[in-house]
Amino acid sequence: MKRRLASMMYEAMLLFGVVGVTGALFSMLFQQRHALYLRHALQLWLLVVITSYFVWFWTKSGQTLAMKTWRIRLVTADGRQVDIRRAFFRYLIAWLWVLPGLALAWLAGARNWSLAIIPAMNMVLWALTIYLDPQRQFLHDRLAGTRIINVAP
Repeated sequence: MKRRLASMMYEAMLLFGVVGVTGALFSMLFQQRHALYLRHALQLWLLVVITSYFVWFWTKSGQTLAMKTWRIRLVTADGRQVDIRRAFFRYLIAWLWVLPGLALAWLAGARNWSLAIIPAMNMVLWALTIYLDPQRQFLHDRLAGTRIINVAP
């Protein structure tokens, strides 16, 4: 579990760069001079870029850049290469790490620290689902019919 969580943290740092570069390209292409100008189009563009990043890496090699570093690979439950449909489904389900917590914070009218604590608690609870699976896979992997395996160095 530690390697998977470390891979997620590294992935977040890599995605920070991907989002920065693609966001800057969008801003230059559409001459965005104010943050609110074409805001929703930019958000949709970034969602497409991030989705494409994960789905492409998972279907090509089963590993994103961070997963290669931490020597883990995504495969189907029976050990085969992940197809595009399953990779996309896994990506959508993985949003359950954060979306329920954000929705709950919004519904509760959370302010200040509670706005961060509620989604963080959602992430902790989702991470603990690993203990519900005998093979120690996260819930989104179980639902998508995938699993994370260790790769020899």
